[in-house]
Amino acid sequence: MDTAFIISGLTVFVLALFAGAELIARVPQTLHTPLMSGSNAISGIAILGALLVAGHSDGLDSTSLIGMLAVMFAAINVAGGYLVTHRMLQMFKKKEKRGA
Repeated sequence: MDTAFIISGLTVFVLALFAGAELIARVPQTLHTPLMSGSNAISGIAILGALLVAGHSDGLDSTSLIGMLAVMFAAINVAGGYLVTHRMLQMFKKKEKRGA
């Protein structure tokens, strides 16, 4: 691989990290649940794309291995996102009164 290509890719990655951290830090708490639901939808699309990449090759090569890892990480992200969303929505439910 070309060194300039690797350096430019790393530069974009680091800038995306800083931009993402800054964006997440400025989101009000009331918007975290809707954003998590949107994140789950995006991860679902990533799972579909990773499945296509993983199933494209005939044998076990680097492309299929990266595709399988992408499926695994996106699935963990989706499951964790739904658990967090469910837990946050439970906070907004009215509590039942005991006794009476």
